[in-house]
Amino acid sequence: MNAYVFPGQGAQFSGMGKDLYNYSEEAKRHFEMANEILGFEISKIMFEGSDEELKQTNVTQPAIFLHSVILAKTMDNSFQPSMAAGHSLGEFSALVACGAMNFQDGLKLVAKRANAMQKACKAVPSTMAAVLGMEDEEVEKICEKVDGIVVAANYNCPGQLVISGEIKAVDEACEKLTAAGAKRALKLPVGGAFHSPLMQPAREELAKAIENTEIKSPLCPIYQNVVAIGISDPETIKQNLVDQLTAPVRWTQTMQQMIADGASKFIEVGPGKVLQGLVKKVDRSFETESATV
Repeated sequence: MNAYVFPGQGAQFSGMGKDLYNYSEEAKRHFEMANEILGFEISKIMFEGSDEELKQTNVTQPAIFLHSVILAKTMDNSFQPSMAAGHSLGEFSALVACGAMNFQDGLKLVAKRANAMQKACKAVPSTMAAVLGMEDEEVEKICEKVDGIVVAANYNCPGQLVISGEIKAVDEACEKLTAAGAKRALKLPVGGAFHSPLMQPAREELAKAIENTEIKSPLCPIYQNVVAIGISDPETIKQNLVDQLTAPVRWTQTMQQMIADGASKFIEVGPGKVLQGLVKKVDRSFETESATV
């Protein structure tokens, strides 16, 4: 069974999507539609922009979404998922690629999500840190003992968990985690505490938009971040998308569940190879590849 996985923030690079634009009239049409919907030339930033421009949340999220979704659309009949999942933002790409949402609605939601998250980041000084070489339960216990807000945010693979919260609390957690034996506790160059309670204002803003968006049953189950199981019911999908902003990304558990449910190959749809690397850390024996047109 082919499991298709869609990357999240951090996979962007200058030049992303240019080959698709040159390859296919359908891809070109979607990029031009995106420029119109967003009100700025995102295609130009994707094809020629600096790393600094591409790092802005309001650019990064739509850019990765566009690369992933347009790639899936140009794959034609070779895009035949038995199951799909997306890491954080990638969940929106997976839902559009698998027919649960139309392209325009998906892009509008992603743009709204990016702007709402950016606003929430400015409200409270906050950050994230990657913790390497420690059991998930141990990281959770140490975070609970820290004053202030710091929580497990991304369960990326065994031995790699990202924490998220107020700057002071994250700094204290990093010290405690290193003292308790973590190989590394490394602050990340991000603008805020994604997937933590500090995203509550963004969650409220996005909830209304999701409620007003038509979501249908996807082509195949979407293994959603919040629950790490395959979901096809539109109302459940909506609720999990809202919850995702303040809840952790259970990527390790998602990969394990897809494997338990019969995944035999993982195909990454979008920029980079980050998710293929994470699959290999869950189980080295699994075949992985990048989607191509």
